[in-house]
Amino acid sequence: MPDKAPENPERYDDDARVSDGTAPAAGVDASRQPDDASSVAGTAGSAGSAGDNGNPGARESTGGAHAVEKPRKNPVLVWVKEIVTVVAIALVLSFLLKTFLFRAFYIPSESMESTLDVNDRIFINLLVPEPFALQRGDVVVFKDSQNWLTPVAKEPAGPMDWVGDALEFVGLAADDNEQHLVKRVIGLPGDRVSCCDAQGRVSINGVPLDETYINPAEIPQPNAFDIVVPEGKVWVMGDNRNHSADSRAHQESNGGFINIEDIEGRATVIAWPVNRWTYLDNFPDVFRDVPESIPAK
Repeated sequence: MPDKAPENPERYDDDARVSDGTAPAAGVDASRQPDDASSVAGTAGSAGSAGDNGNPGARESTGGAHAVEKPRKNPVLVWVKEIVTVVAIALVLSFLLKTFLFRAFYIPSESMESTLDVNDRIFINLLVPEPFALQRGDVVVFKDSQNWLTPVAKEPAGPMDWVGDALEFVGLAADDNEQHLVKRVIGLPGDRVSCCDAQGRVSINGVPLDETYINPAEIPQPNAFDIVVPEGKVWVMGDNRNHSADSRAHQESNGGFINIEDIEGRATVIAWPVNRWTYLDNFPDVFRDVPESIPAK
């Protein structure tokens, strides 16, 4: 007896290549296909045979295995388009953040050690002092409108300076403008700030402060003063008291006070270097017992 009956030829793998929209290969028993698949294939095959009148070219235009494929897009162009889109979105978001929420600065001096080290990169919150009010203990960055700093001659523009300027403009690079300062707010409008009591401490409205943020490496040297903060101004001091030319050292200019309108924002986090990532506290416990005062006019 032969291995296979003549009326049932052996089915090879090539038979499975028939795709939607074409009739099964000749000699294949259609009954072996599932009912739904055979009905779909049969309908497509009937439509194809009725409409093409035996023309093979017509069958190619109806779809299926021999349908003409659409030209593929260049993958390199697609990739470039996606990269450009992502970069554009990132730049827009960075610019919006820099304009309305945060801005980057770097620390050039030791006046705020050990809270801030030289060359730290920080982000400041631009929503302080408006719409959110300043608080005692806030670390702030402000413009040097009182000429505390020695004017720095601007260096001639280099051929690649535009790159740094562009990154700074959108907020991706720290502002290296040396005519900004960073200090801690000690006295708010109306506060009476004085120094020093028997233990060398600063007092606000008669209450001495235990300033836990002061650089512990050195004991602050006594530097007597007794002032009342006017309206629209604040009294600021550095955490590295013996190495900070702050309000105490500039009382001949604007009384040593900083105009609130010159404050760029409140320093919020140290962003760089990575091993110094931290949130900058304003130490509310230090000022908890300080009574409120009526702002002076």
